[in-house]
Amino acid sequence: MFTSSLVLGAAAHTGINYGDIVFQLLMFIVLMVLLKKFAWGPLMGIMKQREEHVANEITAAENSRKEAAKLVEEQRNMLKEARTDAQNLIESAKKQGDLQREEIIATARGEAERLKESAKLEIEQQKEKAVAAIREQVASLSVLIASKVIEKELSAQDQDKLINEYIQEAGEER
Repeated sequence: MFTSSLVLGAAAHTGINYGDIVFQLLMFIVLMVLLKKFAWGPLMGIMKQREEHVANEITAAENSRKEAAKLVEEQRNMLKEARTDAQNLIESAKKQGDLQREEIIATARGEAERLKESAKLEIEQQKEKAVAAIREQVASLSVLIASKVIEKELSAQDQDKLINEYIQEAGEER
């Protein structure tokens, strides 16, 4: 019984509902009025401002182009003058450069001699330090070998073996 009343109720709503249509039409008109008042006016104002801005930019660009053409011509004239001045400076610099080159070469030769003598002196000092270090190691190895020899009687072969072992140990300690 419940299902049959649903079917009958659904059949009754198949006609056109004019109340909903009128309500939706009124809401659409209200929406259009609100859009015109709050969105369309400001949007058109923004578009007008943008149009004026673009027109001003075009005018400014044209003025800038004219000014740039004038500046290019001035730059060309200044470039010609600069080239002439540069040639004069180059010739003067060449003459002065030759004088300075000779002076620098003489100074460099003196400095090279001084560095050479300093290097010789440093090499001699390092050589003396190395010899002293080797003497200390040989002395300590000799004492070490002597103490081992005293501890036990060695044959010639055992002595050679012992010396080689201690030399290896000394090398590993470094």
